[in-house]
Amino acid sequence: MNHPRWILHVDMDAFYAAVEQRDHADFRGKPVVVGAAPRHGRGRGVVSTASYEARKFGIHSAQPISEAWRKCPNAIFLPVRMSRYVDVSRQIMNIASGYSPLIEKISLDEAFLDITGTVRLMGSPDTIGRRLKEQIVGETQLTASVGIGPNKLIAKIASDYQKPDGLTIVPHQEARTFLTPLPIRRLWGIGAKTEKKLRTLGVSTIGDLARLDPDFLIKQFGKWGRCLYNYACGIDESTVVPYRDAKSISNEVTFHTDEHDREMFRQTLLQLCDKVGFRLRSRHLMARTVTIKVRFSDFSTLIRSSTLPQPVFLSETIYHEVFHLFETIDIADRSLRLLGVGVSHLISARAMQGDLFDGSGDDKSGRITDAMDALKNKYGRDIIQRGT
Repeated sequence: MNHPRWILHVDMDAFYAAVEQRDHADFRGKPVVVGAAPRHGRGRGVVSTASYEARKFGIHSAQPISEAWRKCPNAIFLPVRMSRYVDVSRQIMNIASGYSPLIEKISLDEAFLDITGTVRLMGSPDTIGRRLKEQIVGETQLTASVGIGPNKLIAKIASDYQKPDGLTIVPHQEARTFLTPLPIRRLWGIGAKTEKKLRTLGVSTIGDLARLDPDFLIKQFGKWGRCLYNYACGIDESTVVPYRDAKSISNEVTFHTDEHDREMFRQTLLQLCDKVGFRLRSRHLMARTVTIKVRFSDFSTLIRSSTLPQPVFLSETIYHEVFHLFETIDIADRSLRLLGVGVSHLISARAMQGDLFDGSGDDKSGRITDAMDALKNKYGRDIIQRGT
């Protein structure tokens, strides 16, 4: 039986600027421009991202910093902190990967997910989209816009339809209706020159383009004309291609305030290990190396790793090793800002002989893990958690 194809596109809202506003409470609600700081209104840099407050002044990406300053000299101008954005992006992609093993990362702040199989496990596209958005907000305090449709083209356009913090779902039978009134610039590959030429042909909307004879478009644009026609009709056969084979799996949490409660640390590590273990098992993988990441209130960071004699993928086994590593770190009276757990040196569980549950011999633990995984796959990852 063939199931309808569902593709999800997740796009973070004003990503760089939103991270800065999250990290600096006094920036919230104010126009923030990430790129470079102009000197007396002059600068050779360009805007990387502008907050929605800054966009009200006409500031946008790729705009010269000097022009942005003229439009809003009172905006907060900041340099790009790429390493910070990479860290947050990794956290977001880790969250997204829990909703489908088929994830194609397009940039730091957007990705495609093929959720065709996920729909059968986790519910309707609407349910999946809302869960993903809620989890991203819950774990990162950042908002994302999500578009879901029958292919990548429509999902991408849909994610931009109700920004910021939007969720737009385009059912298969409504794809053509959804596209018809939109301006042609919304289609992939249509830049200023193509748009200008299309407008000379009387085309201003996607619906106008779809009504043209494809042979006429081929004469005007060559092979690209056929592609334009297909896009205008909502046809896109491209598949979601995972951007790389997983070399590691990790999850981390940044506390809202600096913490020093050791019991809270133990509970947090257990939850992180449970998430990492679930993702390992979902991908039929096992890991030989376990890693813990600790960031203190002064932003200093320690990382400890241990390579095990036998590969693991039971959450409890990962937790025991992680907690042992945690005990080797001298925390004393210092407060923590972040805790993270990761596994690496991954191998296929299918390639292993004998007991797939890491050689622990604990059949009861394996049965409990199976039952918990089944519940998570059916009702979502937050339906059940391990207790200490």
